[in-house]
Amino acid sequence: MRTRTTALLAWSSLLGLAQAACPFADPGALEKRDDSQSSGFLDQYKVDDSDGYMTSDVGGPIEDQHSLKAGIRGSTLLEDFIFRQKIQHFDHERVPERAVHARGAGAHGTFTSYGDWSNLTAASFLSAAGKQTPVFIRFSTVAGSRGSADTARDVHGFATRFYTDEGNFDIVGNNIPVFFIQDAIRFPDLIHAVKPRPDNEIPQGATAHDSAWDFFSSQPSTMHTLMWAMSGYGIPRSYRHMDGFGVHTFRFVKEDGSSKLIKWHFKTLQGKASLVWEEAQVLAGKNADFHRQDLWDAIESGNGPSWELAVQVVDEEKALAFGFDLLDPTKIIPEEVAPLTKLGLLKLDRNPTNYFAETEQIMFQPGHIVRGIDFTEDPLLQGRLFSYLDTQLNRHGGPNFEQLPINMPRIPIHNNNRDGAGQNLIHTNIRHYTPNTLNNGFPLQANQTHGRGFFTAPGRVANGNLVRLLSPTFDDHWSQPRLFYNSLTPVEQQFLINAIRFETSHLTSATVKQNVLAQLNRISNDIAVRVAEALGLEAPAPDPAFYHSNVTAGISIFNATLPTIKTLRVGVLASAKSDAALQQAAQLKERLVKEGVVVTVVGETLALGVDQTYSAADATAFDGVVVVDGAEGLFGDGKEARSALFPAGRPGQVLLDAYRWAKPVAALGQGEKALKSVGVPIKGEGVFVEKAVEELVTGLESGLARFRFTDRFPIDS
Repeated sequence: MRTRTTALLAWSSLLGLAQAACPFADPGALEKRDDSQSSGFLDQYKVDDSDGYMTSDVGGPIEDQHSLKAGIRGSTLLEDFIFRQKIQHFDHERVPERAVHARGAGAHGTFTSYGDWSNLTAASFLSAAGKQTPVFIRFSTVAGSRGSADTARDVHGFATRFYTDEGNFDIVGNNIPVFFIQDAIRFPDLIHAVKPRPDNEIPQGATAHDSAWDFFSSQPSTMHTLMWAMSGYGIPRSYRHMDGFGVHTFRFVKEDGSSKLIKWHFKTLQGKASLVWEEAQVLAGKNADFHRQDLWDAIESGNGPSWELAVQVVDEEKALAFGFDLLDPTKIIPEEVAPLTKLGLLKLDRNPTNYFAETEQIMFQPGHIVRGIDFTEDPLLQGRLFSYLDTQLNRHGGPNFEQLPINMPRIPIHNNNRDGAGQNLIHTNIRHYTPNTLNNGFPLQANQTHGRGFFTAPGRVANGNLVRLLSPTFDDHWSQPRLFYNSLTPVEQQFLINAIRFETSHLTSATVKQNVLAQLNRISNDIAVRVAEALGLEAPAPDPAFYHSNVTAGISIFNATLPTIKTLRVGVLASAKSDAALQQAAQLKERLVKEGVVVTVVGETLALGVDQTYSAADATAFDGVVVVDGAEGLFGDGKEARSALFPAGRPGQVLLDAYRWAKPVAALGQGEKALKSVGVPIKGEGVFVEKAVEELVTGLESGLARFRFTDRFPIDS
């Protein structure tokens, strides 16, 4: 007893010491922190931009909206210290995550040339029919961080590396053929505007905020890309169901030095397909990795995606012949003006072994170019040639990022670059300078006539006064956005308008809202009136200077059937308590799997034959939904529908959401009752009701190829 008392007294003493030593043990004894000294110290570093002129980092007044060019349509000059300072500072803002295109997925594959294209280009990888070149493609969103959702509305990156037998060649493009700005010096402004606010880091991966639309409405060159992003192109069904574009105009150069202007296209052989906006929002919460998972699963199943690589070819002297400037990256060349020439087939067939080592560390550059291809004087492209190299130096911390395995060419390299952080190569040549005699002059200089070296198109010229201006041939910002809008179906026009309504309804600035309406009105009074109605603002009078009724091919997404239904996903809603339902589900699954469709049987529990529970199921996971005979009791208000195994109403929610999002829905036998119970019209287009599996499959397959039945969506009257 005495020992226990002594121990308790000792413990009590220690506790008292602990309490005395730790003021946090008594919150009431804590004094409020005095931030005045700290705040006063930091105040000297605050920058007030409420007035004054733009300056360099060392205080000199400057203008920073136009790069310095050799002539009004000339190349950007290396001496442009304003451009280099601005873009280099931007390149180094994020470490080590990419400043843009941070979230992505990639895969390996092969490009196979359809023919000998030496009549167009000296590029070796296009020099023979059947010639194969290894490739790696990285898909991405632009604005969000690595932790953002795949299905955020955004332009999507489509960057392709060709490991050719004459060095690496990169087409660093997007799934939209135009871009927001016409001069690379404005890129930091664009990204600063669309990124989260610097004070609260909100919103992530979204443009529904004042700063983004302030920039869009103040910089009308953004209007064309904005139209594409607000349409289905901003929320593709998958990476596999979107086209790719090189964005800029490039040059093809023949062996004799003659050249033509070209635009790169990647045409998906899976067909173009898009999500609808509510579905994309739900997916962002239910499965933020939806696009990445889809690409991985398709390749693992042996159904890797394919694209045809094509070009539009235009004579050099016709750069200004079509009513716009081919050097302007905010313009497309309508296919009616310059048809596509299909050069070859690109197929992805192998997933990365390690995401970081391959997908994350691949470092693309527009400056990775090969013999037979050359740049143009596009001022956005000119700036990217500097910016991407600088960004990779920042991400890797040194110049040797090209030595990472994913970045290494598939052929030997020989040059005089040495040392630096991360040097992996062991150079045996101690005469690393040119010219030399002690190493017999090696490595030799390669050019147009010796060693099949890269050469600049000999016909390129630079002349004119040095100016900080964009060419007046870049000035029309509204005709092509209207061309895009005119080329959509009425329901796709509605989707675009609804997307703008959604985004602008989040704006708090009355000035920005009015500026947005003014820019939209220059494209279409119809758009401006319909957006103004949703914002509760007075509709502007028409501003018809750029109005026209022209249309172009290849724009609509929903106006065509898919060429293949392989890898599309069907959810079969069954009941684990009904043997008949599970048997019918198995028959349906067996039949659809033969067509390459991925089938998930859903039930209350993971019984034999059930792939997923209703508690985990959602309509976003499926491209079509079928209710089998024997599962009808899970829908409506009956006893079976009230279960602790899944959220209330979940089976009906999966079915109804699939219908609301315009997906094909179907029922076998008594499953018809489930459709009726949630309000799906039995005779509606894209609704298939049959007694037998084979008859149902025939209708469902046609519905999957149609993909979406957009007549279910209302259109403004």
